[in-house]
Amino acid sequence: MGTDTLRAGTGDGTADRRREQRGWYFYDWACSVYSTSVLTVFLGPYLTSVAKAAADADGYVHPLGIPVRAGSFFAYSVSLSVVLAVVIMPLVGAAADRTGRKKPLLAAAAYLGAAATAGMFFLDGERYLLGGLLLIVANAAQSVAMMLYNSYLPQIAPPEERDAVSSRGWAFGYAAGSLVLVLNLVLYTAHDSFGVSESTAVRICLASAGLWWGAFTLVPLRRLRDRRTPPGQATAPGLRQLAATVRDMRRHPLTLYFLLAYLVYNDGIQTVISQASIYGSEELGLEQSTLIVAVLLVQVLAVAGALGMGRLARRYGAKRTILGSLVAWTLTLAAGYFLPAGAPGWFFALAAGIGLVLGGSQALSRSLFSHLVPPGKEAEYFSAYEMSDRGMSWLGPLLFGLTYQLTGSYRDAIISLVIFFVLGFALLARVPVRKAISDAGNPVPERI
Repeated sequence: MGTDTLRAGTGDGTADRRREQRGWYFYDWACSVYSTSVLTVFLGPYLTSVAKAAADADGYVHPLGIPVRAGSFFAYSVSLSVVLAVVIMPLVGAAADRTGRKKPLLAAAAYLGAAATAGMFFLDGERYLLGGLLLIVANAAQSVAMMLYNSYLPQIAPPEERDAVSSRGWAFGYAAGSLVLVLNLVLYTAHDSFGVSESTAVRICLASAGLWWGAFTLVPLRRLRDRRTPPGQATAPGLRQLAATVRDMRRHPLTLYFLLAYLVYNDGIQTVISQASIYGSEELGLEQSTLIVAVLLVQVLAVAGALGMGRLARRYGAKRTILGSLVAWTLTLAAGYFLPAGAPGWFFALAAGIGLVLGGSQALSRSLFSHLVPPGKEAEYFSAYEMSDRGMSWLGPLLFGLTYQLTGSYRDAIISLVIFFVLGFALLARVPVRKAISDAGNPVPERI
């Protein structure tokens, strides 16, 4: 069956397409618990505390003999995971498009990430190197899996459905994150009642995210289906395909320009997500239970935000709605710099602002990019897209970690991220999306 037919949604019956879409939503339900409970809430502060326990008198650890301030170790580990993912994703994406067999690759990446996350149960004492290794493996695997997952979007939804389908996927993910965070909060705050220490409670929360990820991945693996690669669109193996993908993307400069804009502003979004808990615990002196409640608030409001911004996109277009969200991100982040220490109320207000724009800005970016991908190149192009998605960006965490290492202030580190939103807005505003869609060989929706 031809890729153009699938992308247009005319080759499948409506019932079959809806069933596949519902299965697709469940991968967000499966993996978003990792992004929320592990990356956003627990691992940053916990791994930082483990690194501090292993630090020397000056507050430095020495992985591979390199002096690293313990407070920067988590951010550097996130950054290193992206370097690994950047090398792997184009090769996996090319293999997926060449063979048409995305599901086995999705399964391999998802279960590698789930296993590494479950292994975080053994992160205790001074095992900061084990924590860094598991984080790097889980993040890189999540990145590869999400690239494959996202590349299904243009195949399971016709152009007029993509904003809504993408938004529902994000909403499913945030709903799962909210549910599991409630359970995490109960275990963490009442750990004595359950007969476990605070450290053990955190490690149970980390490991349970991996078990959840692995269990619910079974749903999309049952419902999604592979597509055969159309004749004439087979791709070359290995590094030759990586070079070919880069050359092909140069033939679509407007798609590349959108990717640049997305890479910049999403780098800021993902760094805020991954480093906010460290900012709250280390700079503002907030308790772990307060951070969990704040992230839970983000998750609940992100469901409404994703669906609400999807409706705004139908009225005003995805590009304008994303631009508006970037203005809101800039104002929210600037306000975060002035938050008083030890005042959870203000931190909750900041979390509410983030939640309302978080899901929508990500969901609409994904659906907008799906219109800019040439037919038959979904996994290849989404490998480039995924390089800057889901907390896997490297420049933002690196800047955050370097700023803290040089200044010793998390406030300076958090305000340094404003540049990503300002520059991302300027770049996205210059992208003529209708021409970009047409140049990619896709039908232009009435409102985009």
